[in-house]
Amino acid sequence: MLNKKVYYGYEILQELSKYPIISSTESTVYPLLRRLQKENYLQSIWQESAEGLPPRKYYSLTAEGQEYLEAMNKEWQNLLNVMSDLKGE
Repeated sequence: MLNKKVYYGYEILQELSKYPIISSTESTVYPLLRRLQKENYLQSIWQESAEGLPPRKYYSLTAEGQEYLEAMNKEWQNLLNVMSDLKGE
């Protein structure tokens, strides 16, 4: 998701809830965001929101995060290829 646009935490949860198979809770998503930020795959900025609401922390991929995503996409494609071969497709 974050390779397409920046999101704030609750917005990520809302997007994931559209897909029940990967729907997650706050106790899963926020620690993951913190870990990915600590590993320099994500960066964040605080941005003021609508009047009366607290600021939101928006997350985006770093250059290192983009490289990691590309590597993971290659691994995913390799896995799909192996599964297709095993199924005889």
